[in-house]
Amino acid sequence: MNFRLCFALMLGSLIGCSVESANNGGDVGENAVGSAKRIVADGSSTVGPITGLVGEMFEELHSDVEVPVTITGTGTGFGRFAAGEIDINDASRRIKDSEKAKCEEGNIEYVELMVAMDGISVVVNKDNDFIDSITVAQLKKMWEPDSTVKKWKDIDPTWPDEDIKLFGPGRESGTFDYFTKAINGEEGATRDDYSSSGDDNQLVTGVSGDKYALGYFGYGYYEMSKDKLKLLKVSSTDDPAAGVAPSPEVIQSGAYAPLARPVFIYVNKASLKRPEVAEFLTFYLGEGQEAIPKVGCVKMSAKDLEAANAALAEALK
Repeated sequence: MNFRLCFALMLGSLIGCSVESANNGGDVGENAVGSAKRIVADGSSTVGPITGLVGEMFEELHSDVEVPVTITGTGTGFGRFAAGEIDINDASRRIKDSEKAKCEEGNIEYVELMVAMDGISVVVNKDNDFIDSITVAQLKKMWEPDSTVKKWKDIDPTWPDEDIKLFGPGRESGTFDYFTKAINGEEGATRDDYSSSGDDNQLVTGVSGDKYALGYFGYGYYEMSKDKLKLLKVSSTDDPAAGVAPSPEVIQSGAYAPLARPVFIYVNKASLKRPEVAEFLTFYLGEGQEAIPKVGCVKMSAKDLEAANAALAEALK
């Protein structure tokens, strides 16, 4: 799999890079044509590019192993994971209690591994010349359920008398879950009259195509499209001037509050018994960490990386 090519296509028009359909994943660890070993991953559009590039790096060292990566969203991925269809779920949030219950029903034991940091980026059109920073309270007023905000001036009377065109992830997305909890105070709580998509590239296209648009998605998608977008600072106080723009440094430190977040992979413990899976995960948390900035995401701290490796070592015992 050439994930670099696939990720470039992702940034253009596709939902994600996939070498197999999410509907025909088969059993965990099902071999591909011939004797190739397969480590099957699905889930988050934020984490998927990391896993995909790490997979490509691993394949270059192990010609008999394939690492197909599908991107359907964190929630959809957890559904497949609980059904035993995949080895790894890429997740931009922690597993929910309801998903834990489904894993128990399916007799799926798993290990959670933090793999990187992300900062949900709030962006506007690159030609927007009236806003550089926004507060959490303003974002809440804009995105909360039953919001009456229609125009920019409804947030700030000094802003234009123009309709706000909102773009954001769909409900299958872990980014959606995290953003609605952080901004609106309740996971899943949001206005419904916005343009949603499970394809973050479509969100990039939407915001870049309308001067009065605003959207949110993972930092990596901003990094890969920064020539088309304007990144806003976010303030957790009532003072927009106190806003902080996401960058690798402030995301890793947690200073980009409240939208800095850890991201994860969840691994089926039964899959860990296969040598190629154990070796892949060891690689992921070692040399594979060099893939993270290449897809616009942020490395975790040395302390968090040490904790992730300790969790993997425990699971491999």
